[in-house]
Amino acid sequence: MTVEAASQDTAARSAELARLIARHAGAYGVHSTAIAPLYFIRSDAPTEDLHLVHQPGLCIVAQGRKEVRLGEERYVYDPLNYLVVSVTLPVCGTVIEASPERPYLCLRLDIDPAEIARIIADLSLLWEPGEPARGLYLERIDEPLLDAVLRLVRLLDSPADIKALAPLALREIFYRLLRGEQGRRLYAIALSESQAHRIGRAIAWLNRHFAEPLRVEELARLANLGVSTLHHRFKAVTAMSPLQYQKQLRLQEARRLMLSEGLDAQAACYRTGYESPSQFSREYSRQFGNPPSRDISRLRGRA
Repeated sequence: MTVEAASQDTAARSAELARLIARHAGAYGVHSTAIAPLYFIRSDAPTEDLHLVHQPGLCIVAQGRKEVRLGEERYVYDPLNYLVVSVTLPVCGTVIEASPERPYLCLRLDIDPAEIARIIADLSLLWEPGEPARGLYLERIDEPLLDAVLRLVRLLDSPADIKALAPLALREIFYRLLRGEQGRRLYAIALSESQAHRIGRAIAWLNRHFAEPLRVEELARLANLGVSTLHHRFKAVTAMSPLQYQKQLRLQEARRLMLSEGLDAQAACYRTGYESPSQFSREYSRQFGNPPSRDISRLRGRA
């Protein structure tokens, strides 16, 4: 098959995926499906920045474009590329290409690191994990991966087959990710006692205990790493230090508490581990562009 024919086949598959997503996601927002780890996302216009804590997952854009920011780094992806998040990361996402005629359509598939580890063990996949690398990456999509994704999504039209066939399609998708050019990053996170896996333990602890005071020595002990090694490896995976990571979690949770549960700024400040309301307000303004009360009023007015 020529390069041009292969490109046309990929475009046809992407178009089919877009049609399927559009049919199952008829309105703006995130839509769950009958296949538990599978979600569809739709937007009919470009969006403002959306700050979120992204769980491990695969994202494939079928139509439109999106930018994801991790710290100072920017990742732009479209139907030619897929995004993998291998560890829990605080990110900022913006849909940059969408319209009512051609909405932004995206598939998100949650990744269970335990399932990745089972595939590695079952198939005896062996790589040297090497140095820990960024827990977020883009890779060009290929036909075998796109075919497996399409088979999974088509199952939504035959619900009786989901229980038997969805696990097979999911396993193939995860296998294709592992065999991709940057699949070592997933491999390293899933491989017990690799340095990347140890950083994953530290990340999981911070997500559970972000409101508590951070003692880096204890975090290093939990990860079974020296303090300087923890700092270096943690930044290699997350693009930020443990303290910066904790701050991102605190600010995003404070915003959620004020917006969804009606807490005032002071209550959200103390609930998320801040001791100084003035420090909280300064850091919140730097993160979201406005002081807490003004930001929440703006979001509620927009809604």
